[in-house]
Order: sequence, then C-alpha cells, then structure tokens
Amino acid sequence: MRLELRGLEKWYGSQAALQGITETIADFQALAIIGPSGGGKTTLLRLIAGLEIPDRGTLAIDGEQLLFSRESLLRHRQGIGMVFQAFNLFPHLTALANITLPLEKVHGYSPAEARGHAIDLLERFQLSPHAAKKPAELSGGQQQRVAIVRAIAIRPRFLLFDEPTSALDPEMTAEVLEVIEELRHEGRDLIMATHHIGFARQVADYCLFVSDGAVAEAGPASELFYHPRTAALQNFLNKVLKY
Repeated sequence: MRLELRGLEKWYGSQAALQGITETIADFQALAIIGPSGGGKTTLLRLIAGLEIPDRGTLAIDGEQLLFSRESLLRHRQGIGMVFQAFNLFPHLTALANITLPLEKVHGYSPAEARGHAIDLLERFQLSPHAAKKPAELSGGQQQRVAIVRAIAIRPRFLLFDEPTSALDPEMTAEVLEVIEELRHEGRDLIMATHHIGFARQVADYCLFVSDGAVAEAGPASELFYHPRTAALQNFLNKVLKY
C-alpha cells in the first residue's frame, strides 16, 4: 500500500489540528500512527478515511488522489472498512443485522447473500452464539469484534482502526488486538491510530509519530521504535513504556 500526504492542514476555528503534513510512505502493509493525546492522530486518520476534508493539501492512496467532492468521498468511504473506539453499532439491531444492513443497503447484496456472508464471518470469529443479541447484551470486546466483522464483511481495500481498544478493559483489549493481528497476518492492509505501543511495535511495518499537529518522526517500525532519532519520540516512548 502507498500513502502520499502533501501539505495537509486541518483547522477547527483558530486551533490547528494538523499543520502542513507532507509524507510519502511508499510500501507498507500495516501503518501505525502513534503520539500523545490531542496531537492529531485521529484527525489524520479521519482525513485518510474521507470523514474530514482538509483545509489545505492533498492525499493519495495507491497513486489515486482523493478528491473531496461528495460523490468521490462517498465512493472512497464505501471501499474501506472503519473501526472506531466507540464501536458505532446500531443499538436497536442484532449483531447479525449490524453486519447485513450495510451489505444490503450500500453494497448491493441480496438479503440471503448478506445473511450467509455475515453468518460465515461470525462463525469464523467465534461470535455465532451472539448473532441474535443486541449490542447492550454484548461485552465491550464482543461489540468491537462485531464492528471488526462488519468492517471486513464489505471486502474493503484496506482497514482503518481509530484507537479500537481505548474503551476496553485489559482482557477485552487482548481479544480485539488478537483479531487485528490475525487480519494483518492474512495480508490485509491496515492503518491504525493506537496508544498500545507494544502492539504497534509488533504488528506495524511503518510508523508515524504525530505530535502538535505534525509528523515529528517517521520510518520503518523496526527503526523508529528501537532507535528513535528525536528527543520528542524518545521522551514519549520512555513515558508510555515505563510501566
């Protein structure tokens, strides 16, 4: 996968969330975006997802520039799988219906095709016993695993994860991280913003350290995590890996 960012800026009123990010990542399978809270990780991820429009700059994915018209953004979003920290499941629908709804309404599956595809995925990820349950009847880890199944059900170009375990306790966090690692080993392309540095170090092949709205350091994960070049990244890693 190839990602090209050129002069990306995003402002919220007088507050700069991203300030002139320019970066080319020529060949990666798993990209980790790390950094302090409020540093710009989620904003960058939302721009890549087409959920936000930059105030300046461009971005291209696999050589195709993302256009910011309504139609182009809609096509872009339909082709990627997104998993958020707050699960974003429909509370009034069962786990099964949360997966089949976008398949039918957005991707043109017949009800029978959508149901069969969803049931196969639920079984694969050990969620079959929970197919008829609504989100309130599921644990946080189960909800996030259903959200991941929904994301991969559409056969996306790549997957985006925005702090997918921030609302989970340690045991549930491990469940979800194992699923993401399995998807990575399957060869799926993914981009994740995460505060789990140990997991990012294990799974990612490239990493961006985003702080104060800028990419403060970037490089192959094997270099960036073990041989940080900047004092800012060294201090950040020392803090988050201390305990």
